[in-house]
Amino acid sequence: MPCLNLSTNVSLDGVETSSILSEASSAVAKIIGKPEAYVMIVLKGSVPMAFGGTEEPAAYGELVSIGGLTSDVNKKLSGAIANVLETKLSVPKSRFYLKFYDTKGSNFGWNGSTF
Repeated sequence: MPCLNLSTNVSLDGVETSSILSEASSAVAKIIGKPEAYVMIVLKGSVPMAFGGTEEPAAYGELVSIGGLTSDVNKKLSGAIANVLETKLSVPKSRFYLKFYDTKGSNFGWNGSTF
């Protein structure tokens, strides 16, 4: 059930968002070791955002997962998602933060109930 929420100040108009969603979903599933069928990716563009005092391309993400997150996994996820953002949206890796949340199944709703 990993869920990755990504926000960027880059406009998504004319951008092939399907490839961003696909690459991010595949990376999250593979790195965490969860079935991709349960991975959700949310991508929001044109979000007013400043990083380091400028409005140059930047992004912020939050990844929530029921287990599977370790220091090593988080490092790999940070690199993989930063690569996607840099290649697809020209967001430099140095202008991207990613926050990780490891949660209990009872704190995550799905299918009208919880995990």
